[in-house]
Amino acid sequence: MRYQTPQFIEEDEKLFGPFTFRQFVYLVGGLGISFVIYRMLPFLFALLIIIPIMMLAFALAFYRVNERPFIDTVEAAFYFLFSSKLYTYRKVSKPINQEIENPKTKVVPLFQPGISSSKLKDMAWSLDINEKTNSRIGDNEKINI
Repeated sequence: MRYQTPQFIEEDEKLFGPFTFRQFVYLVGGLGISFVIYRMLPFLFALLIIIPIMMLAFALAFYRVNERPFIDTVEAAFYFLFSSKLYTYRKVSKPINQEIENPKTKVVPLFQPGISSSKLKDMAWSLDINEKTNSRIGDNEKINI
């Protein structure tokens, strides 16, 4: 039995003709507020208020900013307008040479013995011997040390 995979799940369904439910609510809300203002105020004053309200209703219903609904932009604008905009810098002074010690990650230095003079002479002698033998080997031969 085959089942169809749902497609276009990111898009809202068109419930009222060519409008989605959200678009329909914005448009009807704008028309309702405009009608109330038209009935309460004289025509010229009402017209000055109705035009911006209907422009906002159409913008909320149809306009998209950066592929996002206009209501997201309005929400961000209100958040910016009514939130605190005072940013202060507080310098945290930390000691330069001190490290915070964590007992779990405490590093114990490994013991490194010093080189005695006899060891140093032995190493110098072995390097001298290797230099003399390497100088006798031809240019095309590889040296395995």
